[in-house]
Amino acid sequence: MKLDEQVITRAIIERFTEKWIDHLDLDVAIVGGGPSGLVAAYYLAKNARKVAIFERKLSIGGGMWGGGMMLNEIVVQDEGKKVLDELSISTHPFQPGYYTADAVEATTTLASRACQAGAQVFNLMSVEDVIIRQTDGPESTSVVGLVVNWTAVEMAQLHVDPLTVHARYTIDATGHATELMHIIERKSGSKLLTKTGKVMGEKSLWSEVAEHSTLENTREAFPGVYVAGMAANATFGSYRMGPIFGGMLLSGKKAAELIVQRLEKNG
Repeated sequence: MKLDEQVITRAIIERFTEKWIDHLDLDVAIVGGGPSGLVAAYYLAKNARKVAIFERKLSIGGGMWGGGMMLNEIVVQDEGKKVLDELSISTHPFQPGYYTADAVEATTTLASRACQAGAQVFNLMSVEDVIIRQTDGPESTSVVGLVVNWTAVEMAQLHVDPLTVHARYTIDATGHATELMHIIERKSGSKLLTKTGKVMGEKSLWSEVAEHSTLENTREAFPGVYVAGMAANATFGSYRMGPIFGGMLLSGKKAAELIVQRLEKNG
């Protein structure tokens, strides 16, 4: 068969345009394609929710790719292993309660299973703002969507206006940087649902506490916005955990479950 460069180009443009238009109105928009974001996307899509991940980098997977200090193995505990088992990701016992997994297998399988479940990934897109609407009164606002642009535009500091995506709920899964919550704090004029009303910040590494608090802190942090993974601990002022990923996986699952419950309740 003779190949036609114009057909190839048209195929990419038309198919991407179809995909983009189909995801302008979402049940859930996830900002950040790390492990918690991928797991959340998998469980949301598995529950027949329209979900898309917006990842500013070329690759997805966040810090999971590098394991610990570029040694591409990760550690999970018993509860985290259950998520990997469900996704058919190989684990190996190390000591009682500790399991290792190949970081590359874990990351690629998480990404693949999320996509196969129906989640859509838009990489190389950065979220620069949120769409806010008044809800119950002039002092009450909620996030109803995202303002997005190409990462290349952001990096080059070009004056190019963004586009928008509407979403019933949003998940900040941007990791240590907690980018979405900082945007909301800075621009909304409203308090976050934290003790201080602001992003409380990440504390130093304490794996045992952080693994538990990651799950505890996975909740709504601003009307319409949930936090997951390391962004949950950074928002609510808890510790980081290092290269153990059970809490990250479980956090993504919990965020998805909480939002599914809200969607089912609200119709």
